[in-house]
Amino acid sequence: MGTQSIWCQSPLRLLISFLLLALALPTNALYFYLEGLNPKCFYEELPKDTMVAGHYKAEELDTNTKTLSINPDLKVQVTVDEVFDNDHRVVNTKGGAVGKFTFSAADSGEHKICFLPSVAGGGGWLSGGQMSGIIRMTLDIAIGETSQIESTDKSKISEIVQKVKDLNGRLQDIRREQVFQREREAEFRDQSESTNARVVRWTLLQLVILGVTCAWQLSHLRAFFIKQKLT
Repeated sequence: MGTQSIWCQSPLRLLISFLLLALALPTNALYFYLEGLNPKCFYEELPKDTMVAGHYKAEELDTNTKTLSINPDLKVQVTVDEVFDNDHRVVNTKGGAVGKFTFSAADSGEHKICFLPSVAGGGGWLSGGQMSGIIRMTLDIAIGETSQIESTDKSKISEIVQKVKDLNGRLQDIRREQVFQREREAEFRDQSESTNARVVRWTLLQLVILGVTCAWQLSHLRAFFIKQKLT
């Protein structure tokens, strides 16, 4: 993570940490274990105007089942002190089991970054026997110039903006397709109604012609019978 690190633990706790590290699955992110109320501190030599952005996740270790879980009552306090300036504190934030922090080095020198877990609603580490006392912290830290980190963030934002534009384009295509389908449905409906109207008119015309033909035939037969009777 940096040039120097200090692990403030007793020999027994240090041995437990190494054993847990040996049993843990490998991961790309940095992780370490916390036990009791002892904070874990890292020392970083930072140039002036260097920006540090970190993401962390605190998981409780069940010593019986060897499984990890996130406790909603767990809180993590993150502090950053300027060692070169009589431990002047520049960051003091407290978040949940999953969180992030950022700060910029106002001056060049050694900075101490510490993590201290606690339980919400209580002043101590234990809360009614609900905590095992061992927490695994997963930590991702990006250290660089402010402009570099900002450019990285801007590139990510640009990617998101491009994805949103692509989605808007697809929505426009779907809307145009829907309009086209509605127009085709309206055209088909008009053709169907026109065809039905022509069929009805032709049927009525046939009925009229049939009626006229029947009337003419009856009139002709009547005249024929009358003529035959007279003769």
